[in-house]
Amino acid sequence: MKNGDILRIGCAAGFSGDRTDAALPVVRSLIDSGGPAVLIFETLAERTLALAQLARRADPQAGYEPLLDELLRPVLAQCLEHGVRIVSNFGAAHPEGAARRIQRLADELGIRRPRVAVVHGDDLSGPMHRELLAHALGTALPGEPMVSANAYIGAEPIAEALRAGAEIVVCGRVADPSLVLGPALAHFGWALDDWDRLARATMAGHLLECGAQVTGGYFADPGYKDVPGMARLGYPIAEIDADGHCTLSKPDGTGGRIDERTVKEQLLYELHDPAAYLTPDVVADITAATVREVAPGRVRLEGVRGHARPPSFKVNACFETGWFAEGEISYAGPRAEARARLAGETLRERLAGVAPLRLDLIGVTSVFGDDASRWMEASAAGDARDVRLRAALQHRDHASAQRLVREVTALYCCGPAGGGGVRTAMRPRLGMLSCLVPREAVPTGYRFLD
Repeated sequence: MKNGDILRIGCAAGFSGDRTDAALPVVRSLIDSGGPAVLIFETLAERTLALAQLARRADPQAGYEPLLDELLRPVLAQCLEHGVRIVSNFGAAHPEGAARRIQRLADELGIRRPRVAVVHGDDLSGPMHRELLAHALGTALPGEPMVSANAYIGAEPIAEALRAGAEIVVCGRVADPSLVLGPALAHFGWALDDWDRLARATMAGHLLECGAQVTGGYFADPGYKDVPGMARLGYPIAEIDADGHCTLSKPDGTGGRIDERTVKEQLLYELHDPAAYLTPDVVADITAATVREVAPGRVRLEGVRGHARPPSFKVNACFETGWFAEGEISYAGPRAEARARLAGETLRERLAGVAPLRLDLIGVTSVFGDDASRWMEASAAGDARDVRLRAALQHRDHASAQRLVREVTALYCCGPAGGGGVRTAMRPRLGMLSCLVPREAVPTGYRFLD
């Protein structure tokens, strides 16, 4: 990549499980606009990574984004033909596996194999890192088996891989905005201590990272914040200039909206301190930032400032904490809520001494509930005629947790009257702890697959 002009970066996924038909309109827009362009997929969250580790335990070939094929198949050939680079964290717990799958996908499509780089350094779950994590976690370190430990590494190895000619960069756990900052670093050649420019591109990444959230999806609230074309939302594109400022848009002809309000909502999303948004690359400050609509469907972000990056990397460590069991059953008609409450109390009495039991009346007391069910107990019984009871508990012992599954199923005939539609589930329970480790203790880099 070279200095100068505008770098256009489009996002086609904001989480694992996002829509898989979003990439094609974004890629077409990037190609039609000409100039250097990058497509990112952001598919990783804290819990997603631990689940990927569990998947790899069950199948050593698994552990990367399960929708990888569906995400890339519609656009891989066009991206390679037109020079649109691809950067993503869909490597999850097995970046090399994802990279090899991409090469096989190219073979299946009858196109040339892309040059794929794999970023490494984030995975701290190996035996050689135990002492580092033990020191960082201290007395908080649990005795349960560790499932995963991953550092939120930054944009530098992504930039290095792109400079070296990578057409696709596969990452595990990198900070979400680094997926955008990496290509910007490679394209514009900024110094790693050019804090203002790094912060501006980081906030561009922050706007893109959740996909359709910034194009109206999560913004929508009928009658209050109306968004057209919700079934065909366009995903966002950022035009980043040499100073790091960006203009947000979406592909023509797609649903959704981009205006000052959608951008401001996403800009503030998950920001604990607007003056100090901590990332592994820079500390961003948006207190003097401006958001303005420069044309219909085009919003400009300027004025972001930056400060020196933190001396540490954040690490999330996940541990086995037993089993999670849940069950649901529906009640309808006259006195439905009273019957659902009676069923909940029956479960509580039957499972007394096993584990704390969470009970929710979905549609009555659930969203505002808590794990101790205090909200439900404190609320007066109403006359809802369509109620679904949910019960959940966790336990270190599989057989003990499974008792909930059996007891909810038994409500079919053991009453109260009229229960139906039972659904139950059991899955491993993961606990997570976060800590900070010195940056110098986590060497990062990349390598080409072949």
